[in-house]
Amino acid sequence: MNKPSSVSADNASSKVTRKVSVAIIGAGTAGQNAFRQASKMFDDVVIINEGFWTTTCIAVGCMPSKLLIAAADRAHDANHSTEFGIHTTTQIDGKQVMQRVRDERSHFASYIKKQVDSWPDDKKIAGHAHINEQGLIEVNDELIEASQIIVATGSSPFIPEGWADKLGDTLLTSNTVFELADLPKSLAVIGAGSIGLELAQAFKRLGVDVTLFNREKRVAGLKDDDINNKAIDCLSSQLTMHLGSKINEVGHNTIENEGTAAFIDYEDSAGELQQWQGEYVLVATGRRNNIKQLGIEHLGVELDDKNRPKDLSKKTGQIGDLNVYIVGDANAHIPLLHVASDEGYSAGSMVCKNNEDAYIRPPAIPFSIVFCSPQIVNVGKSLPEIQQDPDLKYVVGSVSFDNQGRSRVMGVNCGLLHIYGCKKTDRVLGASMVGPDAEYIGHILATAITNDLSVKDLLNTPFYHPTILEGLRTALQDVQHKMEIPYQFHDTQENNF
Repeated sequence: MNKPSSVSADNASSKVTRKVSVAIIGAGTAGQNAFRQASKMFDDVVIINEGFWTTTCIAVGCMPSKLLIAAADRAHDANHSTEFGIHTTTQIDGKQVMQRVRDERSHFASYIKKQVDSWPDDKKIAGHAHINEQGLIEVNDELIEASQIIVATGSSPFIPEGWADKLGDTLLTSNTVFELADLPKSLAVIGAGSIGLELAQAFKRLGVDVTLFNREKRVAGLKDDDINNKAIDCLSSQLTMHLGSKINEVGHNTIENEGTAAFIDYEDSAGELQQWQGEYVLVATGRRNNIKQLGIEHLGVELDDKNRPKDLSKKTGQIGDLNVYIVGDANAHIPLLHVASDEGYSAGSMVCKNNEDAYIRPPAIPFSIVFCSPQIVNVGKSLPEIQQDPDLKYVVGSVSFDNQGRSRVMGVNCGLLHIYGCKKTDRVLGASMVGPDAEYIGHILATAITNDLSVKDLLNTPFYHPTILEGLRTALQDVQHKMEIPYQFHDTQENNF
């Protein structure tokens, strides 16, 4: 295997300040796991990090967003209980809402900080790493030669060119929105992916005047048209969405006696010119990996036109036969925490001398959850992926949650589940869903795919009554009905009443 550093020992000896077996660049979820694994074998491991020494999830991602959603759900339930005969009014303290988000985030971060503080100081370097033409790592006043390099530099919010200057202080991203001292009065959210949907709905439920824009007539990246249309139907009842809109210009103006206001000039889905004006614009147009300025090409790594590394092992993050591993959000493979965790663990095991016996976690199946209400889940292969395989015979099992027993009892009866089943193997190929308890149904289906369980195996497990999970059974039964040799299941009440 090739070493990342191409400089000879003689030429480098007068410059190199430290030689290490493993250098890890980035101390997020993937980097921390890689560091822990590599440290089990090597004493001369170094981890280099710029910025906070926690994780994207804790600092600006999963945890603060879920804290905001938790507050929003409490407010929504309090304000929308008249159908149960419960009449109440709420008062939302925006400052307290945002302060709790930050306080609880600090609580979660304290556990990571405690772990990092336990690492030897001489193995931690705070600073910006750059790989020079000789394949050496430049950081602060050090020049480090590493036999093996693990890149785990994470990702950053993508901001369209010129928008930062045009919007000025009215621009927010998922990296900055949780620093607001109070809830804004009005907010435009650009992008209807997972981040945009979650934050748009949460702020709306907390009393903010929210407008969501998206270029496509899709939400959450859904690829099953029926699920996408149902998601739009469920969400549009409580959220103003301009889907299929085109943004022509953004900016901000100073309004006398009112301060600064942002504006968006756009074409709506009918082609009519419109303008939105409000307090802030939250840009949620995705995240991009942070490796462009790292100098990764000096290690022999090639990137495609979207800065994704070529010749990447999805199991370990290794690049070809190089002693270079790119893991987590940095490789732009599947930017999810559990994937980053597994990749960091596997890369940290691979660099060890006994890597033939290293425990390499298998690649995670595609599995995503959007924590809006109703939730959106995608598991396994998407419908277009299945349809593109001419040899794959499949059926689609379906269930609506609009009249599903427990969902109606709870007043959360809006949703649709599609399960894609293979006729030949009786296995679940994938699923897409919008609806209540989708996160749990998604986990069950992900477990089934991971452990190669058949649809028959799933139907042979108990489904307690009355639960929302009974809807999963109905969809699985529909899969079996459409198979060439249907499975004879026990009589059940299809409506789960």
